[in-house]
Amino acid sequence: MKMNNIHTRVLGKFKSIQSAIFMALSILVLCAVIVVTAVSLQYTRSSIFENSVMYTQTIINQMNQNIDSYINYMENIASLVSGGEDVQEVLFREDSGSESRNRLKDQFHTILEGREDIKNLGILKVAGNALINDGTEEINPNLDISRQEWYEKAIEADGKSVLTSSHVQHVVKGERPWVITLTESIKNADDPEDSSGVFFIDLNYSAISELCDQNSVSDTGYVFIVDQDGNIVYHPQQQQLYNELQTENISLVMESTEDTFQVKNGSEERMYTLSRSEKTGWTVVGCINVEELLRTSNQARSIYLVTAIVLIIVALLISSLIARNITLPIQRLRDSMAKVQKGDFETADVEVLTENEIGSLTRSFNVMTHRIRELMEQNIHEQEEKRKSELKALQSQINPHFLYNTLDAIIWMAEGKKNEEVVLMTAALARLLRQSISNEDELVSIGQEIEYARSYLTIQKMRYKDKLEFQIEAEPSILAVQIIKLALQPIIENAIYHGLKYKESKGLLIVRGYEKEEDVILEIIDNGVGMDQEKLEHIFDRHKVNYHSNGVGVYNVQQRLRLYYGSGYGISYESREGEGTTATIRIPKRREADHEEA
Repeated sequence: MKMNNIHTRVLGKFKSIQSAIFMALSILVLCAVIVVTAVSLQYTRSSIFENSVMYTQTIINQMNQNIDSYINYMENIASLVSGGEDVQEVLFREDSGSESRNRLKDQFHTILEGREDIKNLGILKVAGNALINDGTEEINPNLDISRQEWYEKAIEADGKSVLTSSHVQHVVKGERPWVITLTESIKNADDPEDSSGVFFIDLNYSAISELCDQNSVSDTGYVFIVDQDGNIVYHPQQQQLYNELQTENISLVMESTEDTFQVKNGSEERMYTLSRSEKTGWTVVGCINVEELLRTSNQARSIYLVTAIVLIIVALLISSLIARNITLPIQRLRDSMAKVQKGDFETADVEVLTENEIGSLTRSFNVMTHRIRELMEQNIHEQEEKRKSELKALQSQINPHFLYNTLDAIIWMAEGKKNEEVVLMTAALARLLRQSISNEDELVSIGQEIEYARSYLTIQKMRYKDKLEFQIEAEPSILAVQIIKLALQPIIENAIYHGLKYKESKGLLIVRGYEKEEDVILEIIDNGVGMDQEKLEHIFDRHKVNYHSNGVGVYNVQQRLRLYYGSGYGISYESREGEGTTATIRIPKRREADHEEA
């Protein structure tokens, strides 16, 4: 129940069902895309990182194998040379001839000619014979062979090959190259206790560099080599290391029990990949920036993000289309309801497009609007008939007292031999009766209504010779405008009986008609006794009407005008006590054709 209330509050904030459906579908799709993209990014990053680590490890292992193969080859050369009889002759037998030395020179020359990676090779012993390269190089006289690390380790190894770290070689006079030295002790065949001889090969530093550069771990990554004691065998920035311009995490490399480890320095994170050689004791270390290692992951992330954005845009378009298709019948139903609300039943029918609940609701709505339309048409017909009956009933309320008094006046004038006045009053009364009784039309022209008023005023002037004068002023443009029948006469009658009758001097009544904007104004102005505010406020009250004195009355005319023209039209009064009264009739300016169309 609580969840339903939450859903209602959330969805109720939208102004349309289409917006709510679109938002719900959009959120659903957006969440799905975000989750899938996040999982994909994480899985891809993890997979790429693992694959990159494996690839780097493979490269480092391959480098290590290449170095082992290279060193193994050099050890074979060392074993081949140091085990020969010529070496024994030259190194340990003082009386040996030059033949063995020449053959050994030729052998050294052949090796040097075929191997550019060998800087020096030779045999020597402390305070004894020696042969280096082709025999032309002189041994550095200031060099104490017995104190050279590579010589000491060779003697200690007792016939096993020994590799040194990179160092500056001083053995040849005038030369100080960076080399890696491979040594092997040589025993005296005549005296097994004597193992003071050493065969050595100085490998060019560039040879190891080329082996390490054959397989690149990355654009900015590099490879270096340390020996079992933690000394740098090879490093691409060797000189900077010796000058302490750069440092390397040698201690972490030596202490690590894993093949890989990561080191974070500020915002930079590096990964070290290790491969240890059982043969040489060296450790080949690949160093690579983790950010570069994950470059492919970053590219994949960009692709995923672009794909996710495209999917979201497509999903939003599809959601909008789905929401529109779902709510379109509802919107049509809503628009039709708006038309019905305005009273337009002609175009209110809604086409049934679906067979679901909305389709059933649409059918019910169409049936309902048809029924309402029928009932309204029936009601309109009944009201029209009722209105006509009311109008006819109101029009039929002719004041009998006026007729009786007029006939009495005619009799009185006939007895007084006033024949011309009798004829004039009788003619006016005939015109008056003809228009009020014989004409069954609801509407007459203002011109006809004014003539009717003129006939009525003529009779009243003859009855009240010393009390009444009248004027009629009407613009010709309004004479053809239609007005309901008997609209002026009751107002004029009311002005005579309640305004001018009680005036001590002769009164003046003016009937004026003119156009004002889209309306026609008819004014009945008298200079009679006027009315106070209380009478003015109750002039339209039904119970105030005295049918013995003012015929069909002001209330009658006001009701008829409003029934026909609407509440915005009718009679309004202005009066000042002792000065007179002005009654204003306002009707819309419509010709006969306009009335027929309405």
